[in-house]
Amino acid sequence: MMRVTSLGMVAAISLSVVLSPPAAEAQPATGTHRIGFLAGGSPGSSAPLVEEFRQGLRELGYVEGQNIVIEYRWAEGKLDRLPELAADLVRLKVDLIVAPVSTSAQAAHQATRTIPIVMIGVGDPVALGFAASLSRPSGNVTGTASYGPELVGKNLELLKEVVPGIKRVAVFWTPANPAQVRSLQDLEGPARLLAIEVRTFKIVSADDLEGAFRSAVTEGAAAVWVFGDPMFITHRARLATLALSARLPTMFLVRQHVEAGGLMSYGPKFSELYRRAAAYVDKILKGAKPGDLPIEQPTRFELVINLKTATALGLTIPQSVLLRADELIQ
Repeated sequence: MMRVTSLGMVAAISLSVVLSPPAAEAQPATGTHRIGFLAGGSPGSSAPLVEEFRQGLRELGYVEGQNIVIEYRWAEGKLDRLPELAADLVRLKVDLIVAPVSTSAQAAHQATRTIPIVMIGVGDPVALGFAASLSRPSGNVTGTASYGPELVGKNLELLKEVVPGIKRVAVFWTPANPAQVRSLQDLEGPARLLAIEVRTFKIVSADDLEGAFRSAVTEGAAAVWVFGDPMFITHRARLATLALSARLPTMFLVRQHVEAGGLMSYGPKFSELYRRAAAYVDKILKGAKPGDLPIEQPTRFELVINLKTATALGLTIPQSVLLRADELIQ
């Protein structure tokens, strides 16, 4: 059973002109270009999204091995490796670096202020110091953002709708992700309004997960909200198993967690953000300066629910929530 709808918000910046070149311009830049792809996750967990990016490049006339070479660097969930991997791409003198999410963008930005960087789904790039503004980044970083304060409130509202009588939520976050401190700050207001107490658990590595779930149960949390991060995606199957063992509903940012057995996810449609990245790459390879290309905010969000997991937890998802879901996993 599947129901697809559009959950969107108005983009702060319209890139219809910037990212949708006329047919006459839809030809790749001449010569062979080498781009770096710096990711905190693993090839397996990122494969569907990376394929969206590659398909976007193909539609713009780029063929890997012919007029473009992609140098992939994977941290495999070990985010402390990202600076070293970023430095390696700089030594290769790639034409630009594609950096999914905040941790990769931060490592790339620290490694170079001259090589163009195309970020994908980075949380609040202005607050993180990657850009002067969304409309005119000014530096060597552009791409797409993934975060707004309203997203935090929406996640908390969904948890309150789905988990009857919820009073306390455990939040798993990692200090390696620079965007998550901001998310914790933005969570304070919605939590007060919804009368939900938030208990935060700092996850430095996957070794911390089991203990965090035990503590969440001991402290009376009714659900666990796992912030978005490549480390968590890499260990998504373990997260799902631990959550079921602890009998705790879970909320995530990306759908991969729900496909692995988590309960719910609500966040930007990342497949579209990866496809958008190809358009930025195309513009920069044709001579555009990243500082002149506006940063786009997401316009579509998706709610995915795993009904099998809900049944295992003894939860009945309200009809009002089911009707808003983009996909229901049986």
